[in-house]
Amino acid sequence: MQQAKRLEEFKKSVTNKFNIYNSLFLSLPYRNIENVGMLIPVLFDQCEKGLDKGKKPQEILETFFANFADIKDERDQLDFMFRIIQYVERQVVLYDSVEDSAFPKLQEYTNSQSIKDYFGLVNQNKNWDKVAKKLSTFSARIVLTAHPTQFYTPAVLDIIAELRALIDSDQINDIDVTLQQLGLTSLVNAKKPTPLDEAKNIIYILRNTYYDAIGELFQYVKSNVRDQGFDNYDIMKLGFWPGGDRDGNPFVTAAMTKQVANELRVTLMKCYYNELKALRKKLTFKGLQEGLNTLSDKLYKSMFDASIVLKYQELVDSLSEIRENLITNYHSLYLDKLDELLDKVHIFKTHFATLDIRQDHSKHYLVVESVLKKEGAIKEDLSELKEAELVKWLLKKDLKLKASDFKEDIVKDTIKNIKQLKVIQSRNGEEGCNRYIISNSEDIFSVLFVFGLFRWCGWAEEEITFDIIPLFETMKGMDAAEEVMETLFNTPNYRKHLERRDEEHTIMLGFSDGTKDGGYLKANWSILKTKETLSRVCKKNGIKVMFFDGRGGPPARGGGKTHRFYASQTKDVANHEIQLTIQGQTITSTYGTKEQFIHNSEQLLTAGLSNNLFGKEHTISAPQRKLIEELSELSFAKYDALKQHDKFIPYLEHRSTLKYYSNANIGSRPGKRGNKKQLELSDLRAISFVGSWSQLKQNVPGYFGLGTAIKTLTDQGRLKEIKTLFKEVPFFRALMYNSMMSLAKTNFGLTNYMKDDTEFGEFWNILHDECMLSEKMLLQISGQKILMEKEAVSRESVKIREKIVLPLLVIQQNALYHITQNSKFKELYEKIVTRSLYGNINASRNSA
Repeated sequence: MQQAKRLEEFKKSVTNKFNIYNSLFLSLPYRNIENVGMLIPVLFDQCEKGLDKGKKPQEILETFFANFADIKDERDQLDFMFRIIQYVERQVVLYDSVEDSAFPKLQEYTNSQSIKDYFGLVNQNKNWDKVAKKLSTFSARIVLTAHPTQFYTPAVLDIIAELRALIDSDQINDIDVTLQQLGLTSLVNAKKPTPLDEAKNIIYILRNTYYDAIGELFQYVKSNVRDQGFDNYDIMKLGFWPGGDRDGNPFVTAAMTKQVANELRVTLMKCYYNELKALRKKLTFKGLQEGLNTLSDKLYKSMFDASIVLKYQELVDSLSEIRENLITNYHSLYLDKLDELLDKVHIFKTHFATLDIRQDHSKHYLVVESVLKKEGAIKEDLSELKEAELVKWLLKKDLKLKASDFKEDIVKDTIKNIKQLKVIQSRNGEEGCNRYIISNSEDIFSVLFVFGLFRWCGWAEEEITFDIIPLFETMKGMDAAEEVMETLFNTPNYRKHLERRDEEHTIMLGFSDGTKDGGYLKANWSILKTKETLSRVCKKNGIKVMFFDGRGGPPARGGGKTHRFYASQTKDVANHEIQLTIQGQTITSTYGTKEQFIHNSEQLLTAGLSNNLFGKEHTISAPQRKLIEELSELSFAKYDALKQHDKFIPYLEHRSTLKYYSNANIGSRPGKRGNKKQLELSDLRAISFVGSWSQLKQNVPGYFGLGTAIKTLTDQGRLKEIKTLFKEVPFFRALMYNSMMSLAKTNFGLTNYMKDDTEFGEFWNILHDECMLSEKMLLQISGQKILMEKEAVSRESVKIREKIVLPLLVIQQNALYHITQNSKFKELYEKIVTRSLYGNINASRNSA
């Protein structure tokens, strides 16, 4: 019943409104070409019918240009296709605005558990003491990354916000004008953004959305938790990667990290200043004026001069003094407003969001190798040293490194950066930058290299105020994780470091490269098993472990329904804190408005808290584990065979948009690691890898191998076992639902022409057959008749978005075909492919 009401509301508030405003939008004149907007519905109809009949994209467009658009010249046709792409991009923006506008209404008919619902459940169970105790320490940390899948500029985000407000009140004339503004505003970066540009784009969202949203969420919990002394200011924490994540990004330097740290602090001072300015209009009392004016002046100066630093304690002391005066002399008038500001100061302090440092283990290896060469410990390679000798150098030898003593840029910059982290902490506070993440961690040296480099760069061992976080992201890394952590816990110097860090350790587990490496089911199953193992190891060693999940947008990169994922964790996984990355367009699509941010943050909190306090604790029995293991290995075998296929990499290189990701001015980071001429899967970034499959509408990493695995056991008469597994194990069910989402976004009709391709036809058929089989088997084990049957609103949203971009995708495939034919307009066709990436990524909202 609830789903039916929600779907009815969706059709009223989203589908109908979009159709009305879209008709208005399509009638706008654009770039001196009449009727482009009017022809888009015709083109869509031709694309849909043509693909259903098995026509090739080029045939569909030839028919369209001959029979409907009357454009014969190929150059003119290319111009027209560019205009279509521009229209579609803006249709996506319009649809985003309509859907965002409808979000609060749709939430009235959701089964999702809000904090309010959660407190109601607590009230029924009469266990407020237990809940208050858990809430006093529990927290969720969302870490915002600048991975290259997000490119709405602040100007476009402003238009979306304006459209959303106008749609809320049905102001048709103003919507008309704003749509005209949208039509004339560029949606594409003129040049590749720098890491600072990326940081500023996301800081814009911090300032305009998260600052108030986190404040409101905290106030609600504080007011309803039935704990007068509630002061868990860490209940929602923000992390930040732009400017600190140098893994594969040569443009993130020590200087860039410092700039971004300053930008975070200065922007926060602007937030405090503006809130204090509004408060001063209410606190007009003579005895408060001096204190308010003094603080306001300090904040004003610190907003425009990064060298002027206001300390956290100074802010707290100033506001606390004003607060006492207000209570003593002015009847506590507007005390609640002052307390809201004071609470925000306690939450954000002077850092706003914690700037994480991340680097690949191989880079630290090069740095340590260079240092030990200079010291005469080795001649050429670290392999010359025995493990015990290398450990001794890292933990016992006192070196004093200078960046100027080295020639290699990576060595110089690493030393500069580690040295300057003290300065960043002195300005932004320790929480401003106190986490160092190591990608591709596979042995103890991933952690010990960083620990040693801190020592050699002037950090006294007892003053290393950083959590060193290994990121186990490959199958090999996850297999080694238990031994790595056990060895580290038994290393005296490192153990003392952990004592100084309150016996806590954060461990990151990455989905992106795990899925690329091991396939969908095996990667996710390995991550859960690794979490359970590490939870046990840490508990045995008296360490409180926090797991940090690298979750991208789509299921293939650990995305999908986040609440469902955390709610399905087993009781054997430590649950002290939820930490996850929010990547790419997921930042704006899932946490982009205040209402969305609060709703999805509540989902994280209630998922984590419920696992501890309510309902049946999730366990997976030995027979169920054995069954998942079997399915995991069968699906991996199928996926691994695909990876080993001699057409796997060539297909991505020559039949997908892979090489065009780096041409799109989306992110500052290159599309692959290293500069090898021959493309290798290990060098390929998960974003461009997963994104390329998404552009093809094949979404291979989100399901490939599942159909074969389930079918194999079904043929053995074990279908009932798998159905029971789906019904009884939330973890398995969550994975299958996410795969259904991946499958719902596939459209092999788009590339149906490839089945007869002399070079890639056989390979395409392998992909197509597994897609069809996976859909059939997932529907069979779930008992559903259609994909996403139990998520009607999400299904409708996917359907509309896929319809909007269909003409764009046909144009993209047509362009890819003409590129292979060495058209005289090859350069323009390549531009079309690059340009077509934007609208499709934004429409998918979690495509990479």
